[in-house]
Amino acid sequence: MIPPIASRFVAGETPATAFDHVRQYNEDGVKVILNLLGEHYADRENADADADAYVSLVRDIGNTDLDACVSVKPSQLGIDIGADVFRENFRRIVEAGDEHDVFVWCDMEDHETTDITLDAFEELAREFDGGVGQCVQANLRRTREDLERIVDVPGKIRLVKGAYDEPNDIAYTDKASVNEAYREDLEYLFKERDDGIAVGSHDPKMISFASELHAEYGADYEVQLLMGVREDEQRRLASEGVETWQYAPYGDKWFSYFYRRVRERKENVLFALRAIAGV
Repeated sequence: MIPPIASRFVAGETPATAFDHVRQYNEDGVKVILNLLGEHYADRENADADADAYVSLVRDIGNTDLDACVSVKPSQLGIDIGADVFRENFRRIVEAGDEHDVFVWCDMEDHETTDITLDAFEELAREFDGGVGQCVQANLRRTREDLERIVDVPGKIRLVKGAYDEPNDIAYTDKASVNEAYREDLEYLFKERDDGIAVGSHDPKMISFASELHAEYGADYEVQLLMGVREDEQRRLASEGVETWQYAPYGDKWFSYFYRRVRERKENVLFALRAIAGV
């Protein structure tokens, strides 16, 4: 059972509790991206099992009226075991998404998996008529070239700043440079795409900048934010007509995810301390 201190960031341990969470936020106009927790598997049995779970999840979403989709991690689907394992499992999930009209996102992990991940996205997004979305990280120095490669691929592109501790020779490591790269990459997407742009950021300046770019270039976009972070802002954006998605993880591997959330942000630490103290 997930303790109350962690339930701010994790939507329960089962698909049923995750669906309850989706219904709650759909009532406020916020759509939900569900992510089954799990990553960096070293054996195929675990990777295949999570892929099976995603196929079932996609089927169940398709049989409801929920505004929800899914997002998978390459290392969860076996990319550390082999590129072929990842591609096979990812394809199975995308096929299920196509069958049940459920969108499938793919997260981006460390730089060593970027090429394999983008290859799979490009292939499947073209084959399944845009039913796939791909995350890219602005902190990587290569990202502009990656965007130029996939900018005309159907589907969606989620731009995030990047959370992995990458070497300085391949990534921007200071905050100002990452912010500059994010703004430049976001503007490039708005210039070159008519839709399918996802602003994956909690930074109010970037969200405001996206609104300005929409007004200038007309491209449709959505904003994606994590469960448990700036949720009042999520509801506000949705109430103002901005397509707003909450990334909500669930599953029994919740502890390590919760620990990362608490370490990432000072306000999350304060929240946890207040919860422990009962104030």
